[in-house]
Amino acid sequence: MNTENQARATASFTLRYQQPSDFHADAVQLLTHLERDEVQFAGKVKQPLAFREGLATLFAIVSSDYRYIPKDRTAYLAFMQMRRSARHQGLAKAYRAYFDWLLRNDPQAWLMLDPIISVHPDGLFLEVFSKDEACYAALALDQDLFETQGKLQFGTTHIDFSPELAQGLEQIRSFRSTHFAVGKTAVNFQTETAPALPDTEIIEKRIQVPQTWIRGLLQVQSAAQLPADIFHLKPIDLYNALRYLRLHADVKGKKRGLRIELVPNQPPRLILEPTDQVIEGSAEPYQGQQAKLIRLWGRRRLSLLKRFLPFAETIEVQVLGHGLPSFWILGGSGMSLTLAITGFTSSNWSQALNFDLLLPRRSETLAELTTVVAALQKVYVATLEELVVTTQLSELVCRTALQQASQQGLVIYDLAHDVYRYRPLTQEPLDMSHFQFRHPAEKLAYDLVARQQAISQLQLNLLPLEGIEISATITVKEDKRDYLAKLKLTEEGQISKASCSCHQIMTQGLSHGACSHLLALRIAYAAQQAKRDLSMITQETRLFTRRHQQQREQIQVTLNHQRLLISRELNQHIKPQQFAFNSVQEARQAYLGKIAQLELSGFIEG
Repeated sequence: MNTENQARATASFTLRYQQPSDFHADAVQLLTHLERDEVQFAGKVKQPLAFREGLATLFAIVSSDYRYIPKDRTAYLAFMQMRRSARHQGLAKAYRAYFDWLLRNDPQAWLMLDPIISVHPDGLFLEVFSKDEACYAALALDQDLFETQGKLQFGTTHIDFSPELAQGLEQIRSFRSTHFAVGKTAVNFQTETAPALPDTEIIEKRIQVPQTWIRGLLQVQSAAQLPADIFHLKPIDLYNALRYLRLHADVKGKKRGLRIELVPNQPPRLILEPTDQVIEGSAEPYQGQQAKLIRLWGRRRLSLLKRFLPFAETIEVQVLGHGLPSFWILGGSGMSLTLAITGFTSSNWSQALNFDLLLPRRSETLAELTTVVAALQKVYVATLEELVVTTQLSELVCRTALQQASQQGLVIYDLAHDVYRYRPLTQEPLDMSHFQFRHPAEKLAYDLVARQQAISQLQLNLLPLEGIEISATITVKEDKRDYLAKLKLTEEGQISKASCSCHQIMTQGLSHGACSHLLALRIAYAAQQAKRDLSMITQETRLFTRRHQQQREQIQVTLNHQRLLISRELNQHIKPQQFAFNSVQEARQAYLGKIAQLELSGFIEG
């Protein structure tokens, strides 16, 4: 079986605009894709500064890329030569020349689609996804933010959103009236910097988008419907965290996560690693039933919210678990912004797999999918309860159909307003067979997991305070040989060490990604954990923490067959205890009872 990673497949999109979007004479004109359905909106902005900062935040997110990129002046010199040759062509023709140059010289420069805008009865909805697949953002502009003018045409399309437009938006001022329009052609004004082109001359952006980028966008949007832990912050709490991160640079080799302590009936706490700086929440207490400690990555991306923060009145955070996507919902007067941070990068394939397992993976299409989507298409926006009444389907069937529609790019769940929106990602339906797996190795991994006796019994080795080591022998009948795969997972689920006896890992390591055998081992372990029976465990270690002001008390509880070990640490003083029982069952009952006692006492696992 060939496990070498192939080049990432791409999907080709051609976006055609009559002219570039522009800001001129205190009017913002967003030009839409010519080959999609007509969408129209025009109005006067009631809060120009909030409108400006909302669009500026959206542009900062869509243009963000936190991946390391080495310097290369070859493309820059070629670009400067193209720029000199197109100097006197006018802005519109220069745009077209620039995109043609990108296609010839740097086809990977545009790895993202232009922002998606939906004009709905309750307002406008703009969506973006960053190039590094780490951030998704949705900006909702309510009808109350505008004095609507002219005819409205509901629908979804792409808009031209360039750096030049972002620079023009900076000219918006509160003492001048600002008008806003969306459509295929300019409304009530013509831009001086980009005169309208003849019908035969248009701007084309030919974009090669990786299928993993589209898949990541669909997955993050679908994850918004999963059960999550919810807590609230005040804008000053998030500001304090961002200020500390701005004044303290990350230390190489040190932890850079964001830990969130959630204790019932207590305000949430944000803990910044590695100094364990505690930011006490000042909003309402956490209303959950169980104390939790959740660790997230990508905390620096929260700084993308800095311009929107002064206009935010409430902040709601929804977290799915360790290293999984988190949703930060900022609500203000007449607008709201939802930022989803995936919690992992393309290199952290372990967490990406763990995230995929949370979502349903269906090869067949539900019969009720068409009914639910058709009902939503008529009204554009609806709650789950309204769709249940309209379609006469059960809530479970309706919810499942909406989940699948989200993964197909037909429907989006708006967390800020708790409604579903009809929003087709593309004009033509996506071929979902291209997005079921991230790459060929993942498809082979799921095939190995599905085979009987392909993966031997998993060997688990618990490493206190380090994580767990997993190993198994994987039999591939096509190769007529067995492979020994090993993984070492940290307590947060990250890969700290991986090895396999296959040719790919032996010669290239993980530089070209994980092989199908390591992926199969990770999937098999996740499936085993999901079916784990607490009444059968014989070995396990858990760590619990309770914080009182600046003091931290830690208790480590270990079950080792017929022995129970408890280690308590307070003020750097360690007090160990050991209990022996006559049977494993008695030791297990004492172990689970101790855990329940600690959770009731306000201790958090982790």
